[in-house]
Amino acid sequence: MLDLSVIILTYNEELHIRRCLENVKSIAKAIYIVDSYSTDKTLEIAKEYNQVVVLQHKWENNYAKQFNWGLGNAPVTTEWVLRLDADEYLLPELIAEMEEKLPAMDEGVTGVILKRRHIFMDRWMKRGIYPVKLLRLFRYGKGMCEQRLMDEHIQLLEGKAVEFEYDFADHNLNNLSWFCHKHVDYAIREAVDLLDMEYDLTGAAKEDEHRHLTEQAIHKRAMKHRYVKQPLFVRSFLYFCYRYFLKGACLDGKIGFIWTFFQGWWYRTLVDAKIFEIKKICGSDKTKMKDYISTYYKIQL
Repeated sequence: MLDLSVIILTYNEELHIRRCLENVKSIAKAIYIVDSYSTDKTLEIAKEYNQVVVLQHKWENNYAKQFNWGLGNAPVTTEWVLRLDADEYLLPELIAEMEEKLPAMDEGVTGVILKRRHIFMDRWMKRGIYPVKLLRLFRYGKGMCEQRLMDEHIQLLEGKAVEFEYDFADHNLNNLSWFCHKHVDYAIREAVDLLDMEYDLTGAAKEDEHRHLTEQAIHKRAMKHRYVKQPLFVRSFLYFCYRYFLKGACLDGKIGFIWTFFQGWWYRTLVDAKIFEIKKICGSDKTKMKDYISTYYKIQL
């Protein structure tokens, strides 16, 4: 067993939570579930596992805030912390790599970058977006989640990160309707995030250069800053073409098309439509934008 704690955020995750807990129970000394008052069997299932500790905290429409609350309130005593979502799991090769490398890790290394593969409709989306490299494993006290509405990353407070070879999987078992509804909810947060990049609604743009993020996260953030300067609706179409044709998602068959269309075009177009709506009502007045977003979407900036 590794000197490791796992933090999992949950809300009505009875479909996934057992798979997730079974996946990490043999390697983690402690598992902390930060639950947003689930009404299904999530907690009932979680309490079957001896090393699971459940904390409950009201969801405030902000993943980073919820994770950092859990990080600050869970009684973590281990050297390492792993951030994992309920619908994610570590592949056996990654577990073996962690067992081999973590105990002998150089003290100057405070974070580990892992590769995420997306499983959609039970198929690995090998092209178009893979691999997504994320810092998910870090020494306790050396990392936290940056405060963003979307695209939030673990940032190291000190030290350096190394990259592991093997993957963890994002494999949601809900149906396509659930997938679409989730992205409708994500769209306003993504729209506000892009508006923040364009108009600096929160002052976060001035802080970006001081964040200790992974190389891929910095590159992705830079690409997002370029994306926000492109024309509405044209950019979502071009993004789809980039992933589907240039990155090869067209080779993943019908499921690859569905995945790339919904996640890479439909969703991005919905985000642009929300931005268009907000700009139509508020113009470029930052105060009006913030008031409108607060009043109609309950997002405080």
